[in-house]
Amino acid sequence: MKTVSEPDLSAVSVPHGPLTDYYQTEQDRQAFLKKIFDDTAPDYDRIERMMALNTGPMYRRGALVRAGLKPGMKVLDVGVGTGLVAAQECILTGDPKLVTGVDPSSGMMASSKLPEGVVLSEGRAESLPFPDNHFDFLSMGYALRHIGDLGKAFSEFERVLKPGGRVCVLEITQAESALGKWLLKTYMRGVIPLLSRFVSKKKMTEIIWRYYWDSIEACVPPEQVVATMRAAGLTEVNRSVSLGVFSEYHAMKALE
Repeated sequence: MKTVSEPDLSAVSVPHGPLTDYYQTEQDRQAFLKKIFDDTAPDYDRIERMMALNTGPMYRRGALVRAGLKPGMKVLDVGVGTGLVAAQECILTGDPKLVTGVDPSSGMMASSKLPEGVVLSEGRAESLPFPDNHFDFLSMGYALRHIGDLGKAFSEFERVLKPGGRVCVLEITQAESALGKWLLKTYMRGVIPLLSRFVSKKKMTEIIWRYYWDSIEACVPPEQVVATMRAAGLTEVNRSVSLGVFSEYHAMKALE
């Protein structure tokens, strides 16, 4: 059984407390995540396709359209990883040179198969290496649980967006029903790690997919995510849900 420390959410807007089966303190989180993502990067896309039954590209493209991504927009994908969201942004913007990705894992970015022209930078959501008022659209796909401070990250999102710029944060959240929670947990923490033993090249791939579920289970509720986005100065914040677990958080930087 995993052990989860209770986070002091009044002091730091962490997405969840330390998951002590994997690391001991909040300060250890970044080192753990960088190592496990760097180590498992060659397996990531293969396992993701298996987990999503190859429906990921269609869903991500639709979610970006629903969030307001249009041709010609200048885009930042935070937590770009292997580029699964950024690949759809290249299609929707019509020009890969309009798409920039940032991630703390150099291994994940090195495993990406993005079109020529996409700019990839090493960096963290809480301190984005870009100027103010720079992007028309900002996305983050399934990385919210891995950042250290939601408030700082959302403030950075607001800072680097142009007035009127759009935000799209995709995340897996717990189902409301007990049956839904059990089914998702069984699939993500049991079935996927088991199958990964047979198709992965890296020993830690099984571990990262168990960690995925544990971070989903421990994550702060969607209502707090929405409230933290608003507190960071973002406007028109809302959340929609598909299939009971796929959350889409939308927001906008206020017009001046």
